[in-house]
Amino acid sequence: MIPPLVPGASQTHWRQTNQQDWSSTDGLGNAVRFASSGAGKVAEMELGNTVAVVTGAASGIGRAVAEAMATAGATVAAVDRDADGLADTVRAIGGASSGHQADLADKDAILAMRDEVIAAHGLPDVIVNAAGFDRVEPFMQNDDALWESLAAVNFLGPVRLTHAFLEPILAAEHPAKIVNIASDAGRVGSVGETVYAGTKGGLIAFTKSLAREMARHRINVNCVCPGPTDTPLFASLPEKLREGLVRAIPLRRLATPQDVAGAVLFFASGHADYITGQVLSVSGGLTMAG
Repeated sequence: MIPPLVPGASQTHWRQTNQQDWSSTDGLGNAVRFASSGAGKVAEMELGNTVAVVTGAASGIGRAVAEAMATAGATVAAVDRDADGLADTVRAIGGASSGHQADLADKDAILAMRDEVIAAHGLPDVIVNAAGFDRVEPFMQNDDALWESLAAVNFLGPVRLTHAFLEPILAAEHPAKIVNIASDAGRVGSVGETVYAGTKGGLIAFTKSLAREMARHRINVNCVCPGPTDTPLFASLPEKLREGLVRAIPLRRLATPQDVAGAVLFFASGHADYITGQVLSVSGGLTMAG
């Protein structure tokens, strides 16, 4: 029996590779394998012939996303302002991937990085805005410099980078996938992260509005919202706060950066060809917002 169609795939493209498995291609020409063996049916994606720009790639979630994309076959243009961490990521993922140092709070640096990436790899097929930062403290202890930095990196950074790459992408009528990493703090709020939550809420709204504008251009825009994740930022929190957050998670553990990367990989794949403007929480059930 021929398996159900993957969005973007034509039924005439299916071929049987053995008695149980079928293979096809998605709308971007990437290989998709449908395995009907064992308990349940599993579809696997390969992102060969795909160029993915990943920001925040020097550590944490951004690095996990870069590694997942490279493992799936994509050529990754890894972006971060941390030169040493960026070099480590590029060495780890290997292949034709490249590192590009840029401060996403600097609009001129973003434009220069865009030109560098396109010169090296051509137009990207996937853009992942994973860079961000936070400082956990009560709102009334914040200073203006913190607010400006949070807005510049967490909100205006993705806005400017996305705009910079969309200019040549739209001119070439090139289909693409954009995945923004926000936070469940932007959906439900978080004590000690008030302005951070505001920037992430803005990124969620940006995702939805841009998805409406870009749909006719075959550009999908989606958002992944991690909950508490095992990153250097989480490790910097007071021990009692860390323990309390873990106890509050129904699945009783922190997310790993790889958990979040899996959700990003889904949105970047042909399995999400008919999905745009959506927000996916990766929180172990901590937040169950509709």
